[in-house]
Amino acid sequence: MGKTILTAKHITKLFPGMKALDNVDFDLREGEVHILVGENGAGKSTLAKVILGAYKAEEGEITFDNEVVKFNGTKDALAKGIVAVYQEFTLVPYITVAQNIFLNREYKNKIGLIDHKRMEKEAAELLKSLNCEYINVKSYVKNLSVAEQQMVEIAKAVSKNASILVFDEPSAALSDSETEFLFKMIRQLKEEGVSMVYISHRMNEILEICDRVTVIRDGKKVITEKVENLTMEEIVLFRAFP
Repeated sequence: MGKTILTAKHITKLFPGMKALDNVDFDLREGEVHILVGENGAGKSTLAKVILGAYKAEEGEITFDNEVVKFNGTKDALAKGIVAVYQEFTLVPYITVAQNIFLNREYKNKIGLIDHKRMEKEAAELLKSLNCEYINVKSYVKNLSVAEQQMVEIAKAVSKNASILVFDEPSAALSDSETEFLFKMIRQLKEEGVSMVYISHRMNEILEICDRVTVIRDGKKVITEKVENLTMEEIVLFRAFP
């Protein structure tokens, strides 16, 4: 793992009638997979959305690449290369894979028309680099399997020059074999220096792909530790009990 690329300090997020995050600290290193675990409603997704600019914290600050940043929306985070890969796909089913990858960022030719050939060529190269060359860039997304749609979703995120990917329960709808392919892709992205925040309820995924784990309970950080220094029993204990 490399240098620290993102730090969130003293993050507090309030919703009507509740404190979703209470003085939470979190940091992410270059080329690491840092998993957030906790019960439903613990604050994992809320912290991720603060990092992504979808929520604005009432207190605390975020530092990206040694610079304090203020995200007033997801576009601000995207400009820094912080991209979400949600469990609920954002793909449009009735257009092609290539069109989805470059949606709202279409290439234009000299006379201002959409350059479909260039988009298809670059989409194919991108999928090949992710070992997904079996996906036809001319296929409509509605004809793809759930796993294939997941891979296209990741390719779309990577195409935005992502330095940080935030995964929210990415394996929830995948079979074991499809999940293993997802993990293979994550390992490859890690080797390329991409940093990843990974939210999951599946404890086995911690040992499989993650470098560090942060446990959040009732909106508070319980512990951050290298995965190799914790047993599953300890993680469950930290996650579930006061």
